[in-house]
Amino acid sequence: MVRHVLVGDLRVQQIERKDGRRPWTIVWPEGTIHTEADRFLRRHDGSGAQKTYAYYLVDHLRWLERECLAFGAVQLRDLERYMGLVGAEVRIPLGEPWRGGKCPYGRSALSTAAACLKGFYLDQASLGVNGELGRKLDKSRLPSRADRRRSFLGT
Repeated sequence: MVRHVLVGDLRVQQIERKDGRRPWTIVWPEGTIHTEADRFLRRHDGSGAQKTYAYYLVDHLRWLERECLAFGAVQLRDLERYMGLVGAEVRIPLGEPWRGGKCPYGRSALSTAAACLKGFYLDQASLGVNGELGRKLDKSRLPSRADRRRSFLGT
C-alpha cells in the first residue's frame, strides 16, 4: 500500500503516545495538532469509531477552510448544506460541489458523518464555543437520508 502525505492540507494522522497507545488525530499542514478536533477525538480513544470520525471530521474541516468559516461561527444551515454536498437529501441551495467529483456518501456513511459532526459541535458548545448551534443541534438531527437522485447520477 502506497501512502501519500498531503502537504498544505489538514490531515488525519496516527500518533504514538508514551504509554504505547496509537490514537488518531487531525494535524495542521505544519504538523501541529488541531486542538479542537483532537479534544473531540480523544473522547473516542480506544474505540473503532476514532479513526472513522477523524476522516469524516477532517473532510468537514477542509470544507470549512474552503468556505472561510470558523467552526465557532458555523450555523445549522451550514451543516445542513455540507451534509447535502456529501450526499444527504436537503432542500436548500448547496453551492459549489465538494469532494472533487467523488461519489456521494451512502446511507451508512451519511449517518456516521452526521453523528460525528453533531458530536463535535455539541462538544464545542459544552466548552462555550458556539452555544447557539449546540442548542439547535440538541433539538434537531442533521440530514442523513441519502439523496437518491444524486446517488443515481453519481454526482
